[in-house]
Amino acid sequence: MKAALRLFFLAWLVVLPAYAVEPDEVLQDATLEARARAISSELRCLVCQNQSIDDSHAPLARDLRVLVRQKLVDGESDEAISGFLVDRYGDFILLKPRFSADTLVLWLAPFAILMFGGFALFQVSRRTLHDKAAPLDQDERRKLTALLDDKDKPTS
Repeated sequence: MKAALRLFFLAWLVVLPAYAVEPDEVLQDATLEARARAISSELRCLVCQNQSIDDSHAPLARDLRVLVRQKLVDGESDEAISGFLVDRYGDFILLKPRFSADTLVLWLAPFAILMFGGFALFQVSRRTLHDKAAPLDQDERRKLTALLDDKDKPTS
């Protein structure tokens, strides 16, 4: 029982979120810290590219977290901070890209691929269902009958 409890506790530790925010980065004001965490969780680490800056241990991610917190302390809005970072690094910094002319392909490509795949599947299934074997002509029937008759004859 103790081994199972230890294994459960170890598994629980593994699934906990591993924030990279260090104690010296944390703001004293809980409201500002919550806003900083919300902004940081929506920004992509430019080094890791598959993590938010809140989860990344990369030095650039730390610099961006500090920058976000400094701008919050200076009184800037969440939108102004995100806008500043997008202007500086482009839409790539956003984990959830905005819907705009630049990201139109990114947003519409999955639907286009799904529609193309569905159309192709429809065409293949339609062709398979409607392609029936042509009836045998007289010569083919005679050959088939001869083959079946030969099969029925006992061999010695």
